[in-house]
Order: sequence, then C-alpha cells, then structure tokens
Amino acid sequence: MSKVASKIEAKDYSISDVLSNKKYTIDYFQREFKWQQRHIEQLIADLETSFNLNYDETHERQEVANYNSYYLGPIVLSNKDGKKSVIDGQQRLTSLTILLIYLNNLQKEQPHKVNLDALIYSETYGQKSFNLDVPERKHCLDALYSNGNYEIKDKDDETVKNITERYFDIVELFPDELKGKALPFFIDWLTQNVVLVVITAYSDDNAYTIFETMNDRGLNLTPSEMLKGYLLSKVRTSEQRDQINAVWKKEIKGIHELWNEADISFFQSWLRAKYALTIRPGKIGAANEDFEKIGTRFHTWVKDNNDKITLQNPNDFYEFVNTNMIFFMKVFTKIYQAREYFTIGLEHLYYAQHWGFASSLADPLLLAAIGLNDNEETIDKKLNLVARFIETFAVYRGANYRNFSQSSIRYTMYNLVLELRDKSVQEVGNILAQKLQDIEENLNGLLRLGMHMQNKHFIKFLLSRITSHIELKSGKSTNFVTYFHNPGGKPFEIEHIWADKMQYHDDEFTQVHEFNEMRNRLGDLILLPRGTNQSFGADRYEKKLPHYIKENLLAQSLNTVCYERNPNFLNYVNQSGLPFKAHDQYKKEDLNERQNLYKQISEEIWSLDFFRTID
Repeated sequence: MSKVASKIEAKDYSISDVLSNKKYTIDYFQREFKWQQRHIEQLIADLETSFNLNYDETHERQEVANYNSYYLGPIVLSNKDGKKSVIDGQQRLTSLTILLIYLNNLQKEQPHKVNLDALIYSETYGQKSFNLDVPERKHCLDALYSNGNYEIKDKDDETVKNITERYFDIVELFPDELKGKALPFFIDWLTQNVVLVVITAYSDDNAYTIFETMNDRGLNLTPSEMLKGYLLSKVRTSEQRDQINAVWKKEIKGIHELWNEADISFFQSWLRAKYALTIRPGKIGAANEDFEKIGTRFHTWVKDNNDKITLQNPNDFYEFVNTNMIFFMKVFTKIYQAREYFTIGLEHLYYAQHWGFASSLADPLLLAAIGLNDNEETIDKKLNLVARFIETFAVYRGANYRNFSQSSIRYTMYNLVLELRDKSVQEVGNILAQKLQDIEENLNGLLRLGMHMQNKHFIKFLLSRITSHIELKSGKSTNFVTYFHNPGGKPFEIEHIWADKMQYHDDEFTQVHEFNEMRNRLGDLILLPRGTNQSFGADRYEKKLPHYIKENLLAQSLNTVCYERNPNFLNYVNQSGLPFKAHDQYKKEDLNERQNLYKQISEEIWSLDFFRTID
C-alpha cells in the first residue's frame, strides 16, 4: 500500500465546509436511509436547545459567530482517486440535506435569505445534481426542493419513502419560535457552528476498518450503561449487585427488540413521567431544568437528584431497579406494541401513533398516571385515556390548520405530566376532559377544512377514522387499519367527488381558484381503493354515483340505494341523529351539507363523554 493510500485524516468541519459544492457517493452496503421520526425529533430538539442557549432577538447576525458550537458526530469517508464515498454517516448527512431543503423552502417568504443552494446541490454545465449523489433519490429530492412536496409511488424504494416521511416530520416538528426573525440566525448557526468530525481514509480497506472499529469495538458507554454502573455501586451486597446486573441485562435485551436505542427513550420517558419536577420556561435563553436535563444526560440527573427519586439507602437503589424499572419497562413495551399492532382496549395508542405528537412528549404523559399497584385493566384504561387525549388534541389542531411542533406544546404537556402523576382512572379522565374543553381549538374548524400539500396525511387519517367509525356502528367488521393501511389489499387513496374539470360546474364558478378551493374541501373527499378512483375520477358526479354503491359505507351513503334494505346502517342513522342523506346531484350546497355531516360524525368519534364514562 502506498504512503498516500495508508494515510488517515481526522478534522472537525462545519456543515458548510462539509457540504458546500461537494459531491459524495454512498457505499452500496449502507445505501438505504433508515432514520425514523424519533431520530429527526431528537435531532431538531438538540439543535433547538443548543441554539437557544445563545440566541437573543436583540443580536445582530454577525454575533452568531460567537455562539457555542454543537458537535453532531463523526462521518467516515473514503477518498479514492479524488472521489469521496460515505462509508459511515449517511443517515446524518441525508437528514441534514432534508433539513436544509426544508429551511430553504421555509425562508422563501422571508425578507432576509441565507443562500443554501450550494449546500444542497451543485451545478455543472447546466446539470443540477445533489451533493449526496444517489440517482435513485434524485426525483424525490427534486420535488421536495422545488415545491416542498413529493407523492410516494408504488415503485419507490424504502429510502425514498423514508426521505419523504422524514421531510414531513420536519415540517411538523420544526419549532414555531425559529420560523420568524430567528430563522436566518438559526440557519447561520446550523451551517457555520454545527460541526462534524470528518475521518478520511485514502483506501477502502482503511475506511472499512475505521467503520468496523467505530461500530463494533471501543464504543463509549451509553447513558444507560453509565446509569447502571452508578446504581450498582450503591447496592450493598455483591449478591444484590449480581442479581441487579442479571436483571438489567435481561430487561435491556428485551426492550432492544423494539429498536436498538429503546432503552434511552425509556429512561428519558420514565424519569420525566415519575420524578421530574421542574421545566424550562418557554422563553429563549432560559436555563434547562429537570425535564430538559433528563433528555440530555439522564444518568447524571439521577446521580444529582437522589432526593427527588427517594433514593436514600442501598435498598432503595435495589428496589429502584428490581421493582420500579422492571414494572415501567413492561408498560413502555406495551405502549409500543399497541402502537405497532391495533389492539382493542388500547386502540387509541394506535390512532395517536398515526396522528398525535412527538414521542418525547407523548411517552411521559402515558406513563405519568400509571402506579406501581395498578393492575393490567387499570393500566390499559389509563393508557387508552391519555392516548385518546393525545389523538383528540392533535385532531383539534389539525382541524384548524394549527401546527403542533414539539416546542409549541412542550411546556403545556410537561406541566400536564405533573398533573396526571399517580392519579386514578376517574381523575385522569376528568383532568383530560377539562384540558380539551379549555384549549382554543375545537372541531368547528372542520367546517372550513380543506386539503393542501402539507396536510394530506391528516386528511387520510380523518377520512379513515370517519369511514371505519360509521361502518363499525353499522355492524361491519372493517376498522381503521383497513382504510389507513389495508395490509394485504389495495391501499385506499383520497378521492375527489368533483372531477378536476371546472366546466362541469360553470353554473356555480367563474374563477379557477374558487373552484379549486371548494373542490379540496373535506366535504368533497372520500376514500377509494387505488385504481378505482383513477378509473372514473374524471367523470361527472352523476356518472360516478352508481359506482359508489360498491365501495365503503361513507361512499355508499351518497347513493339512494344505500338507504334501502340496509337495516343496520339505518338504525345507526336513526339512533345517532346524524344528517345522512343521498345526493342525486353534487352542488356547492350539497358539498357544504356533506362537510357538516363529517363534522358531526367527528364530534361523535371524539366526544368528551369518552373521558367521563371510564370507571
């Protein structure tokens, strides 16, 4: 091996240095982008917290140069014949690219823009290519960069799907406080003060050796392992230490079946739920308190806060692991299993997973009310109540075009954790019902709700809940999963009742924008299996109507045939008093009536009576 080929370099660089007018390929063995929402959530929370330690709205932008730096981690590159390949770190670099695309779109309406183009793509002879040069991703990144939206296709691979979903996670999670005057300051800080350590090898062999060493050997202790070491040191006898060590290994191994870093999320959620007392106020520059410190260094927080956890003697440390930790780890596992698989009695955990808020807020809320002496029935009732609150809160916000980024609701939800802590089922229900009554938003927003590029996920969630609800009430066996995922069958898609042809409605519209706004209203939307809507989607309503009787009950209810010899559905309509009716034609008035029907069904689905009838 030549002297150059054997060389290894390591140096810290800003994000701007790493990405500006650079070109990287990605090695075949780590081609897929696999980050999930929790990774993006943690990244944004860490960046926001670090930035806010220095930001002051009275600052001039040049003062950002004196802000603290933030270390994002290492990346490993192979530099062979002048071509750089990412051996380790593509998850981080891909996520940064998506974040930069979002920030670039966000600042389009800002008076002061930061030029981010060179960090996202480079151009040669008029041909644009992204700095992470992977051909399979280009069409997706092009769409996100150009208009902030991409429609996932059947042929798209896992990476394209994840890139699209993570982009919309950023849309939902990015803090409102950073979208106004602070935005150019944050972009400056992100690109110039956030650093990566770039390890460059000049041969593939050396690059792979570095990759293996970083991932298999010599790893630093995790916060969980450091917490274990501290707790074990406080147990009196070697017999107890051996027992706790064995228990720890077994339980951590079990929770890792959820995902590799599930133990980190568990300890953050459990300690916040049961022991944290103080919260950082929402104002910029405020010092971190219990909730924030647990999120960054929970092992240190436990060591510094024995009094809050009532760890006063060796037996307390023993019971903390052998009783408390094991109990709450089982509840945490139950939560994540119910989020993954639709479970009767815990169904709102599944719903809230698909329309709720960040797990760093949701998980402490869910664990807060659980007591060590609660039986399984009580645990399930409390979890379903809190999950129902999370879902309802998120639906209220979505119905009114309101963002629920982590930062905008964090202070409220952490305070709610304190209110729910160790309460009874009835107390939990009363507290949550009152919270929902007190918030500004409600379901009246559904009367104005329409679909746009950024809320299609919510619209599909809403239609899936409405469709499955009326079918369940009418004795059918379908459920939310059928319409939101439909595993094993054709996926359902949002169908416009009106075709995209204004000439069909020239008696009511003269302006295209008015027609498009009305056509995208909730009252013009139903769910149909993929392929069905394409087959007659361009037809007039009168021609579509006979086809609807073959589809789900929400679609059928447009047709008069649905109201003939359909006793279960008719009984439901009579008992509920909902204003179902057939529509032989579909004018603006019909659409408004239908929108009102959807709103009233939603009021039945998310009735606050749910919180008061749990005993």
